[in-house]
Amino acid sequence: MSHPDDIRFMTLALAQAREAAAAGEVPVGAVVVHNGEVIATGRNAPVGTHDPTAHAEIAALRAAATRLGNYRLDGCTLYVTLEPCAMCSGAMLHARLTRVVFGAPDAKTGAAGSALDVLGNARINHQTQVTGGVLAHECGAVLSTFFQARREAARSAASPLRDDALRTPDARFDGLPGYPWAPRYLHDLPALGGLRLHYLDEGPADAPLTWLCLHGNPAWSYLYRRMIPVFLAGGGRVVAPDMPGFGKSDKPKKDTAHSFSWHRQVLLELVQRLDLRHVVLVVQDWGGLLGLTLPMDAPQRYSGLLAMNTTLAAGDAPLSPGFLAWREMCAKNPEFDVGRLFARGNPHMSAAECAAYNAPFPDKGHRAALRAFPPMVPEHPDADGAAVARAARGFWRERWSGQTLMAVGAQDPVLGPSVMQELQQLIRNCPPPLVLAQAGHFVQEHGEAVAQAAVGYFKP
Repeated sequence: MSHPDDIRFMTLALAQAREAAAAGEVPVGAVVVHNGEVIATGRNAPVGTHDPTAHAEIAALRAAATRLGNYRLDGCTLYVTLEPCAMCSGAMLHARLTRVVFGAPDAKTGAAGSALDVLGNARINHQTQVTGGVLAHECGAVLSTFFQARREAARSAASPLRDDALRTPDARFDGLPGYPWAPRYLHDLPALGGLRLHYLDEGPADAPLTWLCLHGNPAWSYLYRRMIPVFLAGGGRVVAPDMPGFGKSDKPKKDTAHSFSWHRQVLLELVQRLDLRHVVLVVQDWGGLLGLTLPMDAPQRYSGLLAMNTTLAAGDAPLSPGFLAWREMCAKNPEFDVGRLFARGNPHMSAAECAAYNAPFPDKGHRAALRAFPPMVPEHPDADGAAVARAARGFWRERWSGQTLMAVGAQDPVLGPSVMQELQQLIRNCPPPLVLAQAGHFVQEHGEAVAQAAVGYFKP
């Protein structure tokens, strides 16, 4: 029988499970409660400690015994996100726990009623009360997400690298601040032609909203690290791809491999492959130039738009002076320091955060996309992407029926307030943008407040 506080304490155990996942361990977490107070926590750590007994329950039992000064834990309840195994169940009996509460059942090794019933065995001189299935869906989802990511990582590791592409070494991404999420990869989208595409996919697959976060140049999915936790805390799912040539995705060696139409097709296929629905499209910079052309092809998938410092370039209006200056700088300084660019406009960022933006680009061979994207902005009516941008402009003006929220970094000299006001006028029923006075081009570096506003604004 469940108790009124079971959900509250299991939620704390889930937090421990997520910490285990972030450390590369199977995500199982536990807490021990005595007289309504959490006296100990534990998470799986066999891999990191090289200890086969370092299960979440064992860690929590050891910490609780130390706290109480007694290996007997009479009157205590242990909460664990996965049905305990035989080893942990035996330790619980030795501890004389009064009660054990678990989340997801484990048909293969569960020893609290699934594969075995150690805790309720009448032949043993102590029986522990067991309650199962508390937040079972949430606990199971954390595990299934972890193992799916592992399977995808294993498949991607086996995918060969094309001769005309480069792959940034994984070690370049070790220990990046604020970026704990497991990598996922696709390599069989038709448009990729065997290239490997990296993306994040966090939160429940059946979430009421899916936040599709598209980065620009010269950024990658790291750009959304401040916003992703807010979207997840609001109950959403977050999908954040690295476009080919950026982040952890494969990088064609030739600048000419990149085109507006190709990148758009990759994004269309990604949305279809993942079968994304109830999508809030989150865009900035090139994420908008490309992303704003997506919903017209499948409007039933999209329910919202969160646009930040971006535009539609249809080739029938002059490009802004700020963009032309940026394009000229890129042409004259093709090896510009990406981290320094972020540091200049975001003095609140740490040195490690700025350096993280350089991680995908160890040398000039990995920088083809950075060189290719500035000239790719459609400047003439017949430029690649111009016609589809004009069609998208008509869609947003006449057919868009979802909710829209805009946020603009006031210090952006390229795609700042005036450009965003023009975009606002193109989008049906778009309210005035939120203005972030201290933010520049990379609004996501001030993104917590924007994400919080978005979670409150967009409704399933």
